[in-house]
Amino acid sequence: MKVLNFGSLNIDLTFKVPHMVREGETLSSTGLTRGAGGKGANQSAAIAKAGVKVYHAGKIGADGQFLIDQLRSYGVNTDLVTIWDGPSGQAIIQLDESGRNCIILLGGGNKAIEKEEIDRALSSFEKGDYLVLQNEINNIDYLMRRASEKGMHILFNPAPFDESVFALPLELVDIIVVNETEGQGLAGLQNGDFETILKALVAKYPASEIILTAGDKGSYYGCRDKLFHEPIIPVKAEDTTGAGDTFIGFFLASKLLGFAPEESLKHATKASSIAVSRKGAMVAIPFKDEVF
Repeated sequence: MKVLNFGSLNIDLTFKVPHMVREGETLSSTGLTRGAGGKGANQSAAIAKAGVKVYHAGKIGADGQFLIDQLRSYGVNTDLVTIWDGPSGQAIIQLDESGRNCIILLGGGNKAIEKEEIDRALSSFEKGDYLVLQNEINNIDYLMRRASEKGMHILFNPAPFDESVFALPLELVDIIVVNETEGQGLAGLQNGDFETILKALVAKYPASEIILTAGDKGSYYGCRDKLFHEPIIPVKAEDTTGAGDTFIGFFLASKLLGFAPEESLKHATKASSIAVSRKGAMVAIPFKDEVF
């Protein structure tokens, strides 16, 4: 069984600020770091650090070679990453004193994925393999349908969430991972507590496992008549960037290593708690021996 993550790769520019910039405000930053990121790349790093082999496919510019180098250093196979003449994806991140963040994205190569590149990547995978997707690249519909035709399992994290998600063949997805905002949007709810959101998603997508991350309220799992909650492990937050990606990577890796959903959720919770206690995104993700 193999894992293919066809996902975003970003150059993260993180500005440390006393508070998020307000409308019309010019704010001085107290620090700047340049790092490797993107939901896709972070999730691949988490899967690899959790001890499962993962192949990453995506697209970067010449400015993003260090993204490949960093992923490879964690054991991610990057042979399916395409280099093109345009820019890599970019993320401008505001990080405040409490560890919260706001992010502005430029798609770059992430939004220039061609169907021929998808077909080439999928040709190395078969029935029973896993495809991991986020909503930061184009041609997701094509990816889902082609993977489903091959009999692959699909994990989808619809982040960032927008109306385009409703046009996707979500009935083909085996594992859906959302936060509160994404969960409400996907369920068609204006409000509601976490259990209401979870139950609505389970009813709407009965063939899927639903994972709902709930910040300081922990996380929830739902599939058919199986519903349960996992509380957080309290830590002092240094940087929440990439926490959800860490959670997703460790949940999937735990599942593939043979752990039950309850244990997989515990591992994912512990891993994301460690990640938020450190600075950075990809570099903050713990390794397997820190979690299992």
